[in-house]
Amino acid sequence: MAATHILAIDQGTTSTRAIVFDRQGRPVASAQKELPQIFPRPGWVEHDAEEIWSATVEVCRGALAKSKLDARALAGIGITNQRETTVVWDRATGRPIHNAIVWQDRRTAERCEALKKAGHEPDVTARTGLLLDPYFSGTKIAWILDNVAGARTAAERGALACGTIECFLLWRLTGGQVHASDATNASRSLLLDIHDGDWDDNLLHLFGVPRALLPKVVDCSGPLGVAVADILGAPVPVLGMAGDQQAATVGQACVRPGMVKATYGTGCFALLNTGSIAMRSHNRLLTTIAYQLGGKRTYALEGSIFVAGAAVQWLRDGLRLIAASSEVEGLASKANDQHGVYMVPAFVGLGAPYWDAGARGALLGLTRDTGPAEIAAATLDSVCYQTRDLVEAMRGDGATIEELRVDGGMVANDALMQRLADTVAVPVERPVVTETTALGAAFLAGLHAGLWPSLEALAEGWALDRAFRPAENAASRDRRYAGWQDAVRRVRSS
Repeated sequence: MAATHILAIDQGTTSTRAIVFDRQGRPVASAQKELPQIFPRPGWVEHDAEEIWSATVEVCRGALAKSKLDARALAGIGITNQRETTVVWDRATGRPIHNAIVWQDRRTAERCEALKKAGHEPDVTARTGLLLDPYFSGTKIAWILDNVAGARTAAERGALACGTIECFLLWRLTGGQVHASDATNASRSLLLDIHDGDWDDNLLHLFGVPRALLPKVVDCSGPLGVAVADILGAPVPVLGMAGDQQAATVGQACVRPGMVKATYGTGCFALLNTGSIAMRSHNRLLTTIAYQLGGKRTYALEGSIFVAGAAVQWLRDGLRLIAASSEVEGLASKANDQHGVYMVPAFVGLGAPYWDAGARGALLGLTRDTGPAEIAAATLDSVCYQTRDLVEAMRGDGATIEELRVDGGMVANDALMQRLADTVAVPVERPVVTETTALGAAFLAGLHAGLWPSLEALAEGWALDRAFRPAENAASRDRRYAGWQDAVRRVRSS
């Protein structure tokens, strides 16, 4: 049986999916399972890593069954994952010693603030491209070691392993034979020197993370391991891995310097390809590894928004204004055009360019006329305003942005995409295949399998579904944005 298909595992914040792609990059079949969120305390977010693993096996088997293919038809597996979410597990049993701490979690905010006050942030940023924020993995690892009985001692003697979700899944898929993290996920740890691509001893000492705990850092495409036969019915090589936002960058074919994509899921993340240059931002964007192939790193500037689609989920689950997320567009369309309501979704603090872990969410500009429709419209607008924050920061760092490629679940909303184009003042381009995170993981695996010859060949296959062009006049656009900026100032913690 010819191995002409790729199985992509897309393990996200709110669900786990598997999609089978053919050699033209077309989805053949998929399966998905929702992932429950655990909130032990305000600002804390966890996942059950065992639940992630069982769901991964379930959806992989489900997608393969729906495709009516045998596992021998798979040329390889690609993995993409919610980045920064951290697991520590026992090497002997493979069992996590604590729930996974999710990227949104803010429990290490005080630790990060103490490191800032001690003057460590400039050196950390120079080495990692990141800022001192609880978003990243390093302080999460240290928290687990310091708060689970016996964990630090066990880690120092090499009895424990840690990693982000792709690393944990690779370990499990290979029956504990491979402990590796790809360069994109490793670059989100506060522990990797992104200039030489290896763990940094000074940073390990600063954050209190033993080297014996850490995985090997590998390319995003290559022979990463082999999934054991009892998972899918035959051994299947794992050939691609990348964090979700970097995978989406590949899936969107943003492979030339200057190209920008924004992915709208639980949060929103915009990446600007900067090629071989690890550009230092002057506007509090992150410098990160976009992908690493053949040991060669391509870099990006990134803006991270913590809450995008999650704000719509809050309307559904918290306020119960809608029964399903898909209803938000219809509700928002009923809003008074001059409602003047701003929703700042700082439920877990603010990301780029503010990096304010102490900020909290707010609804501002409420009047007696405000109703569910206005709140829904303000929630969708917040996604557009936060994107403009990132675009303005990129422009401030010298980028000329000619278009914004978008993907993720929220981009199916035509009205929202038009509002986004009006707000950021550039064309917004939606591709035919909007599940670009999984597609990017498939591409990375397929590159090594020989299904696609190069990243440039992938770019030639990118197809536009629709372009949304700015139609709002500049004065109106800027007036709305000024109101947003004022709202953000009001919720800042400092």
